[in-house]
Amino acid sequence: MEHDFIEFSYLAASVLFILGMKGLSHPESARRGMKMAQVGMLLAIVGTLLQKQIISYEWIVVGLIIGSLIGGAIAHFVPMTALPQQTALSHAFGAFAASLVGIAEFHRHGVELTGLKMVAINFEVLLGSLTTTGSLVAAAKLQGLMPGVPLTFKGQNVFNFTLLFVALAAFIYILAVPGATVAFYVMLTIAFIFGLMLVLPIAAADMPVVMSLLNSYAGLAAAATGFAISNNVLIIAGTLNGFSGFMLSVLMCKAMNRSITNVLFGAFGSVSESVATERTGEMRELNLEDVATQLAYARQVVFVPGYGMATAQAQHVVHELSETLEKRGVTVKFAVHPVAGRMPGHMNVLLAEANVPYSQLYELEQINPDFPHTDVSVVIGANDVVNPDARDNPSSSIAGMPILEVDRSKSVVVLKRGKGKGFSGLENPLFFMENCGLLYGDAKGTLAKLVQAVQQA
Repeated sequence: MEHDFIEFSYLAASVLFILGMKGLSHPESARRGMKMAQVGMLLAIVGTLLQKQIISYEWIVVGLIIGSLIGGAIAHFVPMTALPQQTALSHAFGAFAASLVGIAEFHRHGVELTGLKMVAINFEVLLGSLTTTGSLVAAAKLQGLMPGVPLTFKGQNVFNFTLLFVALAAFIYILAVPGATVAFYVMLTIAFIFGLMLVLPIAAADMPVVMSLLNSYAGLAAAATGFAISNNVLIIAGTLNGFSGFMLSVLMCKAMNRSITNVLFGAFGSVSESVATERTGEMRELNLEDVATQLAYARQVVFVPGYGMATAQAQHVVHELSETLEKRGVTVKFAVHPVAGRMPGHMNVLLAEANVPYSQLYELEQINPDFPHTDVSVVIGANDVVNPDARDNPSSSIAGMPILEVDRSKSVVVLKRGKGKGFSGLENPLFFMENCGLLYGDAKGTLAKLVQAVQQA
């Protein structure tokens, strides 16, 4: 009876995981999808705690208490703007847990491990270890503890491929000689180092792709853990996580018109050798009253959020401004680029937190035909995703990258802290166009002042 309940809980959890992922395919069903996935995880945990193989519950209870305290503190204190680095740390912890399970299994059984089980353990240790250190580097870059630009040295790709070759050689040797302890720990050590070396040369601008790749690696490590300990729900959940993360990485690379190999080994953002479009104007600074008047008497306004909105925590005030404009009869839309921010769906999460209606969120393909009919486009801390060089300049390093074509709007207002460039290091010709003006200052404070000015216009 107990065995039947465990199997039922695992089956139900697996179904809920699949339905939860299906729910995440659309903003309107995302919250429901998350709740289903949470119930599925609860069922998986309950089923696992009923396993007869558990020797003692004391350490499980200790881990449960510590983990709950840490998770509760993170949920309460970590701001939404720090969600990317929090996600990176979650990947690191999950991958490290998978790696520890593999190490424990190798210690317990050693030479007894053969065939598929040894392959699974090697795979989870290899992927889990490199994901752990890679995720820690990603979190450090996102938090500003490490430089966001690529950290490279001569012959780095050769060195990285050599590390990978040695790790795979050790992997194969362990399969041929079960219980080869030295080879196992060589593979483990190299995997940790390789994770560091893999993410160090990747710029912060490419973090959305890196995050989804690390998510994929963590999922595949979890699936391998399931094979190693004969846990079906881990196999299913890990496989779902792994392949969905990989597919998302491919889609995001497509959104940047780049390949995964270019992201991982191209050191994009270190040195720009592209030829910028010839400047025919100069940056024009706007005053707040003029911008407020433009917005108040516009027929359609499109807000384009970027990482600057996240750092300024301006998502709530931009929603307040949009509601103020709507009361005046202005049509308001939000244009969201697939790689805006520092993690997949970063802008969508922030706007959802501010209760911006899903119906006002438009993807790149939906909103681009609308820009020629837009009176004012307001760019909030975005740079590379609105750079017309990607469309017009074949010599640019971002040439071919799909962009939000705000330059086709009748008027463009760019909210910026200063005259700095984007993470690609490229100058944006949009800022020099006649229909574009810049409003300098902290985005949150500027938008709050615009709310008051529009109300008085």
